[in-house]
Amino acid sequence: MKNIFDLKETNTVIDRVNQLETTSQPKWGKMSVDQMLAHCNVTYEMAFEDKHPKPNGFTKLMLKWFVKPTVVNNKPYKKNGRTAPQFLITDAKNFEEEKARLVDFLIKTQGLGASHFDGKASHSFGKLTKQEWNNMFYKHLDHHLNQFGV
Repeated sequence: MKNIFDLKETNTVIDRVNQLETTSQPKWGKMSVDQMLAHCNVTYEMAFEDKHPKPNGFTKLMLKWFVKPTVVNNKPYKKNGRTAPQFLITDAKNFEEEKARLVDFLIKTQGLGASHFDGKASHSFGKLTKQEWNNMFYKHLDHHLNQFGV
């Protein structure tokens, strides 16, 4: 798994994001490019903002047991996989705004570095290691950037 906390890798991901255009079409799935960017921003909103309600104790336990292993491991996501309700983006979004937000989140994440995230509690899974945070951040972005051919 590539290291999203490494400046070179962050810059590579930002370059890929910047290759997206309003006319970019997915190779699979139903999201438009603006929806995909907003969808990717949700991960960072959950890490940095208090925008999404936290799951209750039972739901968090289920997420930790059944979803976390898939989200934080090294295996790439399968095409057309299911997503959590808070990640569903069904309305049109401002492409440039969502793209800029994603780039800003990437810069912030890299600037804070792996040590900031090591042992930090995630919104849904409890405390994660820096490697689990990296896998979660990088794998999700890589999946969707590949979905749009960049």
